[in-house]
Amino acid sequence: MSNSPVIVKLGANIGARIDGVRLGGDLPAATVEAINDALLTHKVVFFREQHHLDDESQLAFARTLGTPTIAHPTVTSRGADVLPIDSRYDKANSWHTDVTFVDRVPKASLLRAITLPDYGGTTTWASTEAAYDQLPPPLAALAENLWAIHTNDYDYVKDHADDQPGGVSETTRQYREEFVSDHYETEHPVVRVHPETGRRVLLLGHFVKRFVGLGTNESVALLQLLQARVTKLENTIRWNWAPGDLAIWDNRATQHYAVSDYDDQYRRLSRVTLAGDVPVDVHGTPSRVLAGDASHYSEVVAPARLVAVP
Repeated sequence: MSNSPVIVKLGANIGARIDGVRLGGDLPAATVEAINDALLTHKVVFFREQHHLDDESQLAFARTLGTPTIAHPTVTSRGADVLPIDSRYDKANSWHTDVTFVDRVPKASLLRAITLPDYGGTTTWASTEAAYDQLPPPLAALAENLWAIHTNDYDYVKDHADDQPGGVSETTRQYREEFVSDHYETEHPVVRVHPETGRRVLLLGHFVKRFVGLGTNESVALLQLLQARVTKLENTIRWNWAPGDLAIWDNRATQHYAVSDYDDQYRRLSRVTLAGDVPVDVHGTPSRVLAGDASHYSEVVAPARLVAVP
């Protein structure tokens, strides 16, 4: 590979494959910039045939794009820097943006396939920028003045595993207890201004507990309405993993969903997360911490520049 990126667009609103690059911590600055620009434009980018990567070199490559966080704010038993996405513990089959229950929402995540099932196990991403852009003006005006409380008390393992025959396993139960071991709540704007592109995006997902000033029933109805805009099929890209694949997504402009359609087969991927900043709304007001201190999780990293995205 020449390390000259070739960008192959995969969908009108989200998704691109980047060919011609052997990933690692020693990429030329121009290549790193091209990858980051592609990420901002396409929201999620995919690399094939990266069989040489291990956790250490994946982390080294991640450092070229930003500042890694620790693996997770509360789940600390499975690794310090690289989080195993392991089907024995959790299946994130619910639409979400990662770690929105803290104030410093991560910039991006890098996910590398390790062990894949014989069938199923795909991941789908949705563009929250396209979802905002498509809002009719009255709904956009409402969203721009809404705030939502995000909390890790909402655990996607609980909501999906409890529906399985026999309930949850002891392994899953222990994972859930660790996930909520420290309590976090943060008020985020429903519409945030992306710190690198200046574009407006929706900040929602399954960590939303309720909207500020609205009751439970109203919050549920409104969340369903807005989430349906995010997950409209035209705003999504679905990736069928193969050995050697690595995906990077802009966590500030996407949601994702790991499809649990592989029965009891084992599935494992390795995730590295990059630190981000504190969201601000369209009026410049930043998110507010209600409970918990995430300073151990990551730095607050402001972007160095605004990049014009088509």
